[in-house]
Amino acid sequence: MDTQQAPRFTYQKVHRYLSDWLAARAPGQSHRLPSLRDVARQLQVSLTSCKQAFALLEAQGRIHARPKVGYFSVIQAPPVPLPTTASLLDRVFASARQTGMLALSSDAPPLLSSLDGPLLMLERDLARRSPKASLPPYQPLGEPELREALARHYSRGLEDLWQADQVFVGPDVRSVLDLALAALVPPGGLALVESPCSWLVLRQLQAAGLKVIEFSLNGQGRLDLDAIAQLLTDTPVAVAVVSSRVNVPQGGVMPAADKRRLCALLARHQVWLFENDSYGGLCPAMPAYREHADPQRVLVFAGFDKHIGAEAPFAYLLCRGAAATLAEAFHARSSRLPHYRQRAVARLFGSGRVERHQALLARKLAASATRMAALLQRHAADCLQLSMPAAGASLWLQTTRSVDMDAVCAQLLAQGIVIAPGSLFSQAGHWRDHLRLSVTVDWQQDIEGALVALAQAIRRAPQLP
Repeated sequence: MDTQQAPRFTYQKVHRYLSDWLAARAPGQSHRLPSLRDVARQLQVSLTSCKQAFALLEAQGRIHARPKVGYFSVIQAPPVPLPTTASLLDRVFASARQTGMLALSSDAPPLLSSLDGPLLMLERDLARRSPKASLPPYQPLGEPELREALARHYSRGLEDLWQADQVFVGPDVRSVLDLALAALVPPGGLALVESPCSWLVLRQLQAAGLKVIEFSLNGQGRLDLDAIAQLLTDTPVAVAVVSSRVNVPQGGVMPAADKRRLCALLARHQVWLFENDSYGGLCPAMPAYREHADPQRVLVFAGFDKHIGAEAPFAYLLCRGAAATLAEAFHARSSRLPHYRQRAVARLFGSGRVERHQALLARKLAASATRMAALLQRHAADCLQLSMPAAGASLWLQTTRSVDMDAVCAQLLAQGIVIAPGSLFSQAGHWRDHLRLSVTVDWQQDIEGALVALAQAIRRAPQLP
């Protein structure tokens, strides 16, 4: 496939121009990029298209912004070879971030459209208007303005409102989930998860010393609630971790009646419900577990980066029933997060811009999923089965014959293509003949060629025993 075909959109033209500019610079040094206005004037395009291209390069980790100065290239360190004992997850994760690799596994919806530009502009404006001397040294629970904005955001349409002192902000999803598990769930306890399950969630549960019990979702995104009821009767489960509205990565939606029944079962047995809401804002019309859960036994966690962009890597959690315990844990951790960046995020929420952007991003994700599904139908219909997701940022596929996708993944890594095999989403050995493809790909790259290579590797792969 020809990777030099003309860009279809103006921002792609700018992105290609800047990519060529970066490629022509001496390696091992950081270079200041031309300004947004200079690029717009040079290419005779709008500032909006330039901002979108700069934001994409920033999300890809190739440039970074310095407030009041401009954009600079990121010095790319040579990749550190992984040990031969590295897990498949570590190899996939590291390969997706290497220059020259085509990642079909990335989990970053803002690659299609981010709020990084507006966020940085708000941050610079706040820094100009507010003297640093008036700020406290740090806010271990998060900036009050951001906590209040999140409480209002999650209280819309509810009678039982969230309060700012029930909201906590941390560096990223991994750290806030780790802190919540350590504070609320005793080590050695049992954790119930839907399967397939986010690899990050699985890894954090394992790190917390919990035993994971997986319940597989069917093709419609539903769980065997009778089996779960029996498990809860027979076994002391400490916590259940689920996706809020749409399963990640499967893309199915559990009916509201099923969610009500599961929440009633968990409440009856005093099981904590941890709801992963990182993608919830991309499908707000669908039912969430927290709408039916025991308000004293539910904790909601999410990251900003899944809808705002790479410049907002923070995460947050909301919890009523153990707010004092979590406040003590966050004080002990004392994470130092940038004040102005948090306040800028709060302004994005307060203005309604985040919700409008989430609606735009959901449409773009759906369009990208449709585009990728059409390519899969054209090139891989004989070897891959696809059910279109209700929402989300990925496609969950199964091979038409039982093929080990771990082996296919290893073959494709050697060709510079990164996929996420289904085994990453289970600790129990499930989903070996499945894979997750992200729809948040850079369509300037040869995505069609990569999907052709994927189909060829599957056809050549030996069948699972």
